[in-house]
Amino acid sequence: MTSPPKRTAAAADVAALKAMILGRDARVGIIGLGYVGLPLVQAFCRKGFRVVGFDVDSDKVRRLLEGQSYIHHLPASLFDGPIACGHFRPTTDYALLAEVEAIVICVPTPLTRHREPDMSYIVATAEAIAPHLKRGHLVSLESTTYPGTTREILQPILERSGLAAGVDFFIAFSPEREDPGNPKYQTTTIPKVVGADDAAALELATALYGAVVDQVVPVSSAATAEAVKLTENIFRSVNIALVNELKVIYQAMGVDVWEVIDAAKSKPFGFMPFYPGPGLGGHCIPIDPFYLTWKAREFDIQTRFIELAGEINTSMPLHVIRQLADALDRRFCKGLNQARILVVGIAYKKNVDDMRESPALRIIDLLRERGAEIAYYDPFVPEITRTREHPHLTGLRSLPWSADLAAAHDATLIVTDHDNIDYQALVAGSRLVVDTRNATAGITDGRDKVVKA
Repeated sequence: MTSPPKRTAAAADVAALKAMILGRDARVGIIGLGYVGLPLVQAFCRKGFRVVGFDVDSDKVRRLLEGQSYIHHLPASLFDGPIACGHFRPTTDYALLAEVEAIVICVPTPLTRHREPDMSYIVATAEAIAPHLKRGHLVSLESTTYPGTTREILQPILERSGLAAGVDFFIAFSPEREDPGNPKYQTTTIPKVVGADDAAALELATALYGAVVDQVVPVSSAATAEAVKLTENIFRSVNIALVNELKVIYQAMGVDVWEVIDAAKSKPFGFMPFYPGPGLGGHCIPIDPFYLTWKAREFDIQTRFIELAGEINTSMPLHVIRQLADALDRRFCKGLNQARILVVGIAYKKNVDDMRESPALRIIDLLRERGAEIAYYDPFVPEITRTREHPHLTGLRSLPWSADLAAAHDATLIVTDHDNIDYQALVAGSRLVVDTRNATAGITDGRDKVVKA
């Protein structure tokens, strides 16, 4: 017996949805109003699309409706106008998905304690969409994940609706590439990779993103697009691990790794500068490589290089603690027990208020375990909010800035190098400065008090 011909989407349905997208008549639903979803809301609204923003956190929705923003680099003024004129509607009501034509999923994909992918947010979101899925819907997943997630997890749940992917609705993957705090690149100026498993879905997803970003890069499948994002972040993780290891080696030799990198990058080919630090942070680089490690085990493949990079980067907070302890001992014959330490910078990177996976939180825990008394200063993080791994730090508040901020402490530990900190005053007011980011590179007065870690 011959199998029945494979069903495909009606050309008229594809053409109709594409025409709505190109005419800015398609309504866009964005699920997850965080560091990825909110910039997308802004991008679509600016191009004339009507957007419904969905989030399970009613407090986020309330704050947006009241003219407040909970992300530092995205002021509330960006959303006041679209909300007032009805172009942006934040809500917790997933039934409103039936009113949109395109759905973009921007939910977290963390790791479990055993470094395995936590797909619960994607699964819960797909289950929330399925009852409201309608013929002609375009669904795009942006959450970073392992190759195969779109086809193996998202698609089957959506098809419980009775609709078939590639026939009744369209599904694609387009990895987020946000870089919070980067003034050079915005959502609309970062090329957008798009992958799908059928031609119609790829055509529609390319049209959707092409309506708001400067360049779309189509690839042959959803799995390929999923692999693109992992490759980008594994590349960064491995190279950061390399310079972190070089830092430790060169410190033992009395060589400044920062000076080495600055000189090496003068070579116009064959070298790309990466910089060491106190450990990896954010929701991408510390997590994403292990999605591929986990998936590779399904094919009986060991990812030794990736795992080694992870081990090196994970060890950096301990290295910082050792450097700080050694500096205290050499300068003051004092250990960490009962030492008063001022931690400067809680965010995982400079000029943002994002604490996700920040090495500062791990460093504070390690210092407390050694008996140190900890205070912190961060102009972007006035209070530590609840995190999965460090809930006991919830509510700890930043000290207010003053020129003598560090005077009451035995050492100042710079973990995040925000640009709006007066490092000259910080060094002048400190007894000892341990700098993990080379933030004090341009400081000459009081240089003898600075130790790089």
